Amino acid sequence: MPPKDLLIDKSALIHGVSKYLERKIIYGNILIHKRLLSEIEKDAREGLVTAEIALDEIKRLRDVSESLLVSFEIVGDLSSRQDTNDELREYCLKRGCTIVTADEIQKQIAENLGIDVFYLSPLENALEIESYFDENTMSVHLKEGTTPKAKRGKPGYWQFVELSSEITSGYQIKKLVSEILASVKYVKDSFIEIERKGSTIVQLGNYRVVITHPPLSDGWEVTITRPVTRKKLEDYNLHEKLMNRLKEHAEGILIAGSPGMGKTTFAQALAEFYNRMGKVVKTIESPRDMHLPPEITQYSKNYAEVGELHDILLLSRPDYTVYDEMRNDEDFKLYIDLRLAGIGMIGVVHATSPIDAIHRFINRVDIGTIPNILDTVIFIHAGNVAKVYSLDMTVKVPTGLREADLARPVVEVKDLIEDKVEYEIYVFGEQTMLVPVSKIAGNKQNAMQNKLERVILNVIPNASVTYENGEYVITIPKEEIGKFNKKLVSKLKRYEKKHGIRIRVKFDTS
Repeated sequence: MPPKDLLIDKSALIHGVSKYLERKIIYGNILIHKRLLSEIEKDAREGLVTAEIALDEIKRLRDVSESLLVSFEIVGDLSSRQDTNDELREYCLKRGCTIVTADEIQKQIAENLGIDVFYLSPLENALEIESYFDENTMSVHLKEGTTPKAKRGKPGYWQFVELSSEITSGYQIKKLVSEILASVKYVKDSFIEIERKGSTIVQLGNYRVVITHPPLSDGWEVTITRPVTRKKLEDYNLHEKLMNRLKEHAEGILIAGSPGMGKTTFAQALAEFYNRMGKVVKTIESPRDMHLPPEITQYSKNYAEVGELHDILLLSRPDYTVYDEMRNDEDFKLYIDLRLAGIGMIGVVHATSPIDAIHRFINRVDIGTIPNILDTVIFIHAGNVAKVYSLDMTVKVPTGLREADLARPVVEVKDLIEDKVEYEIYVFGEQTMLVPVSKIAGNKQNAMQNKLERVILNVIPNASVTYENGEYVITIPKEEIGKFNKKLVSKLKRYEKKHGIRIRVKFDTS
């Protein structure tokens, strides 16, 4: 009986159909349609990694077919303007060949048309990427021409280690990429999140895979990350004030921190916390890499049309929406619009300090609306909550200014735990000011202390002036008590009244 004619589709190429031919799981003459070649060429010129993998697989198919003494043939023509898959199915109907696919939809449609189909089931092999990981590995970094490396440890406490002294070749990385793309079809919770010219992002179960290649990067590179810790909110041992705020008041939450410090892990814990409280929680992610219970719907920003997520979230009315990895104006605009519409928002941003995270909003909205958009800023460092700010609006004379007619709306940024104002945000002229209050207060305090020293030391050279518990303390030694006269007392009282300060005189009788 002559060998069957096997028409290969794109999904089969990406899935690595040559392995099935080598193991004689399938056997027959290999047919590649010109329309498919044309589509792959177009995608390859646009820099899509799937197209490059498909081209390499076609070359391997030619080599394997020669070794197995079966024919390899380019068939069909380019005259039709049909979709590529339609063209492949029509060719099989006319010629009576078998279509080889790893696409479930292609399989079903072909069977409905009466076409013979061979569906590529997954081969029972462990993923190669799993061999790079142990229980402490956060991420693996592979680049052609270098040795494989990994980050091992926990957020904030990790080491960059070399996994092998062997240089990784471009062929090895391409082979790994081919396996990753093939595995998307059968590994649970897997999908190609983004495919652009020069880069591809894949979610493969628990692994997030970032693939870059020329011309975007100077060589093939694969970065694979995996969550190493999964915490409940209770595991963070949060201060009672913060826990009460999250339960009762916080609706505009910003989670900030440097890359790799555990922001997304904390956001995930917070999402599950609100879910356990009976709240409706949804997420916006790019890519979707949080691991959440099925009650929480996870939306991908990359698959949504402009305005689509805005409409979905307004109509579905979640109590809280977690917006992971806010980067550009579009992200911040969506966060602001949904928050002003009354939806509780939890945003995740990269920032080296908590005040830098607030600064990202200052030029995007009127400062009067900032406390309505943001009420709680949580800064994550080394996997723990390092700082918490609350934001409130008041009308006052900003710290450092004196005249009463300079009173204006001021956003006070307070340390939630200490209940102490650390920054003030206000408009001065046409410029929005973000001012560290403690620094101004310290400068003002030092200036006043210097003034008092000049007044006192001119009369009592051995006296000292210190600032203690909100008042200026003048200490006069025993032998110079007689120099403390009515004229000096009157001058100190005028200073108290003019500058709104408290002065206490202490006699050292020791």
